[in-house]
Amino acid sequence: MNAIATINTPMPLQDMQTLAVAIAKSNLFGIRTPEQALVLMAIAQAEGRHPVEAARDYDIINGKPAKRAEAMLRDFIQAGGTVKWHSITDELADATFTHPQTGSVRIDWDMKRATTAFGKKDMYAKFPRQMLRSRVVSEGVRTLWPLATSGMYIPEEQADIPASQHNGPTIDADKPSDARQALNDAIPLKAAAAATPRPERRVDPTVYDAEPAEKPQRTDEQWRAWIDKLRAACAVLKRRQEVVEIGNKPSVGDAIATAPDWAQREISAILAENYARFPEEPSDDLDEVVIAGEEHLAAG
Repeated sequence: MNAIATINTPMPLQDMQTLAVAIAKSNLFGIRTPEQALVLMAIAQAEGRHPVEAARDYDIINGKPAKRAEAMLRDFIQAGGTVKWHSITDELADATFTHPQTGSVRIDWDMKRATTAFGKKDMYAKFPRQMLRSRVVSEGVRTLWPLATSGMYIPEEQADIPASQHNGPTIDADKPSDARQALNDAIPLKAAAAATPRPERRVDPTVYDAEPAEKPQRTDEQWRAWIDKLRAACAVLKRRQEVVEIGNKPSVGDAIATAPDWAQREISAILAENYARFPEEPSDDLDEVVIAGEEHLAAG
């Protein structure tokens, strides 16, 4: 097998939002807010897996998504890779990773190397074997089959990366009305829908429960144009909440529910990538936590 297993039917955005609220309220997975849960679910769906698996496979560390070492290793093995462990102790983790398309590499991490790189860390003192194993998995998988990393670091790595400030394009905060209008103009909502020709609906006046005529489907070219406008609108955002608001627009929800599989994946990926590029917005009723889901770090 050379690809991650895919799901047959993408989950509608409304269902994902409902589950995101439940995941955040449960406090079972270290995900603090529905917005965090939603973007991780969108990432999972964009990769072809069930959105609920996001709670199992991802963490939010320093406001950034991270993929657990166990999930990386599982995807690596599903893609045809193999791992042979030579040592896995409190002092040394050593393994050879092999993939039929990229060859073999031997990776090792010991406590001396970890201490030199990161200094003395509580998690390395409490769970040295698990921390070293996760480092080996991340480096080995990233070297041979980076697709299995989903472009992320493991939580242990992300925790050692200082939080960064966004340096991308922003909207002038002094002109909120202009910014809002720019977003509305950029995303094809009712105006675009009205321009799409629809067949005339004929209903027998004696039958009041007749089914409405089906709406015509967009062509691939029309979907690409729609996605380009969504990407352009997201590029000028300056806060996570604005990404969430775009994701909640009826046109975006309809697109995720009705678009072909390739377009659904692109839409989900655009929303996820733009959500992830902003730092987490502080909550007024929760104390700041540097690492959400720290209890999962030991499990890899």
